[in-house]
Amino acid sequence: MKQTVNVQLQRPTGAFIAASWVALLVGALVYLIGLWNAPSMALNERGYYFTILMYGLFAAVSLQKSVRDRLEGIPVTGLYFGLCWLSLGIVLILLSAGLWNATLASSEKGFYAMSFLLSLFGAVAVQKNVRDVALFKDDTVVADAPATSE
Repeated sequence: MKQTVNVQLQRPTGAFIAASWVALLVGALVYLIGLWNAPSMALNERGYYFTILMYGLFAAVSLQKSVRDRLEGIPVTGLYFGLCWLSLGIVLILLSAGLWNATLASSEKGFYAMSFLLSLFGAVAVQKNVRDVALFKDDTVVADAPATSE
């Protein structure tokens, strides 16, 4: 049974927009700087962790967009929605397995895990803000977005 709800949108504040970009950039840059300065890692291992970051950012943004689309009543197939969740789960498992088996100090493992998670949070928040700001052209509210809830 579907019920209709109205989602009242508010323009994100400049502080939240800035904090989102800072979270994304700091998380990703610190992660990448850590990879660049990891003398104990072979090049293929660095490539693995770089690929995990790129895949993770894409998966997180895709999932956030799919959730938001469904909330706003924009059709999203169950297959794509499921693949978004699966991708995010896979990337977290791959990062966890890589760090678990890595010959790094525990502090380095924590460094990579936290900067990775900060990057994912930042990417989701930036995508949300970009979408919200687009709805508020010329500082006017487009309208309450109709949505369905399952």
